[in-house]
Formats: sequence, structure tokens, C-alpha cells
Amino acid sequence: MNSSDWEKELEKVAREISAENFSAILSAEDLERLRIRFLGRKGSLTELLRSIKDLSIEERKLLAPKAQKIKSQLESQIAARIEEIEKLRFEKDINSQSLDLTLPPLSPLRGRFHPLTQMQNQMAHILGLMGFSWAEGPLIEDDEHNFTALNIPEHHSARDMLDTFYVEGSKVMRTHTSPVQIRAMRQKKPPFRIISPGRVFRHEAIDATHSAVFHQVEGLYVDKNVSFADLKGTLEEFLKALFGPEIKVRFRPSYFPFTEPSAEVDLSCLFCSGTGVGKDRHPCGICKKTGFIEILGAGMVHPNVFKAVGYDPEIWSGFAFGIGVERIAMLKWQIKDIRDFYQNDVRFLSQFKDAELPLFA
Repeated sequence: MNSSDWEKELEKVAREISAENFSAILSAEDLERLRIRFLGRKGSLTELLRSIKDLSIEERKLLAPKAQKIKSQLESQIAARIEEIEKLRFEKDINSQSLDLTLPPLSPLRGRFHPLTQMQNQMAHILGLMGFSWAEGPLIEDDEHNFTALNIPEHHSARDMLDTFYVEGSKVMRTHTSPVQIRAMRQKKPPFRIISPGRVFRHEAIDATHSAVFHQVEGLYVDKNVSFADLKGTLEEFLKALFGPEIKVRFRPSYFPFTEPSAEVDLSCLFCSGTGVGKDRHPCGICKKTGFIEILGAGMVHPNVFKAVGYDPEIWSGFAFGIGVERIAMLKWQIKDIRDFYQNDVRFLSQFKDAELPLFA
């Protein structure tokens, strides 16, 4: 096909388009059929544009803009008519419905807190009644606050305990909420008590009991003459308020670089009532027949941490503890898979009604 014939075909298609009465098309289906006729894979305008490759470069430069202009005008007419058809259909639907203004309004569905938020608020409420105030810090921390000031210098073996997401340079996604302790101690003068609830990040494989993102509530108390007995009494009262007065609490020696002495705190197993034997009379698989479940880590603040924030360890003493929100929630509500908290399944989430507690005491 030479350029003269090609141009005649283009003019023919243009006349056919002009002859169409778009305002007479009343349905999207008819409009789609018209679009396919001209712009479909085998549409007359599409095939004409496809054949332009057979023309010379000079002829294409002259005729292609004319064809593209016709195509753009057709697409604009179709889009405008679709909008008009939708508007007419909406007006028809509105006019066909009757509205009874005497009917009472529909009450909006009441939202609720996520179960992890509920658990975090319960924990914060109890600790708030015990004199702890809320403190927060950034999710992206520097090496100084996340490690060094917490008595975890570079090449310290304790860093291997924390699988870290490095952002850039010395910046990391915080591996625990302990950096908030450092920021608080550098801003406050003792005595004080704080908790630092929030998200933490560790490079871990995700399974039923591990997640790369989870939540902690960290506690810190600094004053004169604070002893390990104060730590034990605080945590026992906290755990009994959370799980019930019948539970038993056990402390075992442990190691954390930022506390000395340090302890792992165990709770009598909620699944077998501390007997080590399940309801089916078989050994309890949760506590592995011990009758206790590890619940949190705690200890007296290490003197090196006090020195890092400018406190005199000969004058001030204190204790710290850290507890996982997901772990507490899984134990209290007997949930076996941590991933249930993050899949946003409404059937799962709707089981947890908001506790009648203020957000923080």
C-alpha cells in the first residue's frame, strides 16, 4: 500500500468514527464493541497503524501524527462517554430508591485494639500502678546506644546473641528496647522508674515461635540502695497481677552483659498447672516436664552501664528487666503460633475483646 492509498484508508476510518453517534450509546457493552471495532487487536484503525511500517520514513513522519491524533480523539470520546454512562446509571439508581428519614441510623462497627496492643497495655497498666512511667526511643539506633553503652563493645561475644539488621554505617534496627534505658538515663536524674514498650528487630528465621519483628516491654528502676530483693518483689507482683495469684515464680542465674548479677525468670507452666503432666496424663510438651516456663530476663544494672551514662555506681544502683509481649500473649491465651498475630485474620483477631483498662496508668 502506497502513502496515497494509506491516507485514503485513514480518512475513511476517520469518517466512520465521525459518523458514530456517541450520545446514542447507552451501555458500556455497546461502547466496548465500538472500541473493539476500531481499536481492538483486529480493529480497522489498529491494523492501519500496524501497516504504517511499510511506508517510507518521510511518509511516516507526515502521516503518523494524523493517525495518532484520530486515535487519541477516539479514546477521549470513549472515556468521556463511559463517565457519562456511569453518571446516568448512578442517578437512575438513586432516583429508583426511596429513603425513609424516620429510620434510625446504622451504628458504625466499633474497632478494637490488636491483641498484642491489648497485652502491651495490660502490662503497662500494671507497671504504671507500680510507679513506672512510659518512655520511647527510635526504631533505628546507633551502635553506641544499641551495644556499646550497654557494655557490649565491638567484638564482644554477646553481640553474637543478637542477629542484627544493619542499615548503614553504625546504624542498626534496634535489637531490643534497652537503648531507651541509655537515652533515659542520659536525660534524667535519678531516682526514676520507666518502661519502654515497642517493636524490636532481629534477623531470625520465621517459624511458630520466632519472628523477625516482635515487641518487648523493658523496665528500669534507678535509685539509692536498690537491691535484688526489690527486683524479685517487683517481678513477682507484676507476674501475679498478669497471670493470677496462684502462679509460682522462679529465678535462675543467667548472663546478660548489661546486668550483674543476672537471672532468667520462670513461671509455673500454665498448660499443666506446674505439674509437668498434661491433661491427657502424658508429660507436658510445653514445659518439658519441668513444670516451669522461661518468661523473661532481668538483673541488677551493670556498673559499666552506669559509668557510660555518667552515673556514679557507688551512689546509684538499679535493676532492669525485659519481657516479650508475644511470648506473654501466647502463654496467657495459649496460642501456639506467633504468626497468627501478623496474618490479620479477622476470625482470629475478633476473639480478643478489649480489656477495660486505661491505656496507661
